[in-house]
Amino acid sequence: MAFEPIGQLDDRFSSQGAVAAAWTDVAEVLDRSEMFWLSTTRADGRPHVSPLPAIWHGDDSIGGMLHFCTGPEEQKARNLLHEPRCILTTGTNEFRSGVDVVVEGRAGRVTDGATLRRLADKWLAKLDWPFEVVEGGFRDPGRNDDDGSGPMAHVFALFPTKVLVFGKGEPYSQTRFRF
Repeated sequence: MAFEPIGQLDDRFSSQGAVAAAWTDVAEVLDRSEMFWLSTTRADGRPHVSPLPAIWHGDDSIGGMLHFCTGPEEQKARNLLHEPRCILTTGTNEFRSGVDVVVEGRAGRVTDGATLRRLADKWLAKLDWPFEVVEGGFRDPGRNDDDGSGPMAHVFALFPTKVLVFGKGEPYSQTRFRF
């Protein structure tokens, strides 16, 4: 049986009559979303934010995780080596409609071949982005390095510690899930 966290409505930031978001609805938003904003911290403490695609992949023990990839030399990868705590956000740019989701947690490298293959299949099915699974990550066969191979990408899973869900439009709501 899959773990399903319980949401707690924050009345301070919710309209009269609002109810807490259901985790199944939140998971659907995460699964359906293609683009996210990754917020990390540089070694000197400055923030760094970057848009990137992420893939929701279920995990019975915690209800699921977001996965993303980046080149090992990119700023976000260097930031995560220094400080693995980060945030992925997704939602809409609408004020009166939609849902925004903020996932806080710790990012960890995914290196298991079977998991990487499942994730590569999901990237292809959802985003039409083919990745080759190589030892320790992905390789993009559509782009070539000097040696004729595609650049390497490290794959990360975001292990959630807190998820905030903002329902926009009447009733406005803010729901918190803790893990």
